[in-house]
Amino acid sequence: MVSLAAATETYLRHVAIERGLSQHTLSAYRRDLETFATWVGTQPVVDSEGADRAGGASVVDDVARLTRADLAGFVSHLATRAASPLAPRSVARMLSSVRSFATFAAGEGWLPLDPGASVRPPKAPMRLPKAISVDDMDRLLQAVDGDDPVQLRDRALLELLYATGARISEAVGLSVDDVTDDPDGTGVSVVKVTGKGNKQRIVPLGSYARAAIDAYLVRARPVFAARGPSTPALFLGARGARLSRQSAWLVIQAAADRADLSAHVSPHTFRHSFATHLLEGGADVRVVQELLGHASVATTQIYTMVTADMLRDVYQTAHPRARR
Repeated sequence: MVSLAAATETYLRHVAIERGLSQHTLSAYRRDLETFATWVGTQPVVDSEGADRAGGASVVDDVARLTRADLAGFVSHLATRAASPLAPRSVARMLSSVRSFATFAAGEGWLPLDPGASVRPPKAPMRLPKAISVDDMDRLLQAVDGDDPVQLRDRALLELLYATGARISEAVGLSVDDVTDDPDGTGVSVVKVTGKGNKQRIVPLGSYARAAIDAYLVRARPVFAARGPSTPALFLGARGARLSRQSAWLVIQAAADRADLSAHVSPHTFRHSFATHLLEGGADVRVVQELLGHASVATTQIYTMVTADMLRDVYQTAHPRARR
């Protein structure tokens, strides 16, 4: 017998090594699987055909007792529970964690069949990425225009986010050596971004971002570095350590407040705006896919719907015979 708790720990060690997942992602997997284990341990012990299973032991005691009915019931529970039912996207994310675990358990021989293979998440409504306009982005970047070390750092961070489309975790994970000035003699600086699964991609760095980073490296980073232990991190916090995701999020919120933007601004707003503005400027969707580090172009194509919506709105507003 392999307990569900022991199987979970083995699975998490496996994905940490084989897939190179971040600690943040592993923590999310752990929470999802613990939620599943707690729920399944309260359910009647029935087999996949709905009949009582012999022994009366809780399912949580033995991973081999998991069935398709357990996973399907968990999905239904998440979506309909009285206390804080989850939205379809959240249900799908948690089911993905549990299905991945079940597939691993079947591969290890703990289960005769993969119980999650035919369990489907609820269909989520399509949610388009929320980008801000080029003018609003300019206002946001101008809101951190100053000469003190904190303002120089914040301007460099925001310029890099918009110039590269990097996730906030990717940006704060950069080291100084990841930014290279004109490596191939073309006059274009680049940044080496390490994304999900430790996959690396090279992204060009525009002149505005390069100038902001240069100003930060020369006039601000040494001030922060003197306050803490030596670290190769590009962006440093007040005590000289690597800037945290939470601190970077606060930088963005403070800049958005100063810019007095009506739209909600989050770290991902920069990534969405980066992709949307590139496509509006005529960039090929596969180029944007590479810049964003998407494994599939289907993930990137959602941004083409944003630009299509904009074109339709402009047409309906401007064409004299577009409206009745």
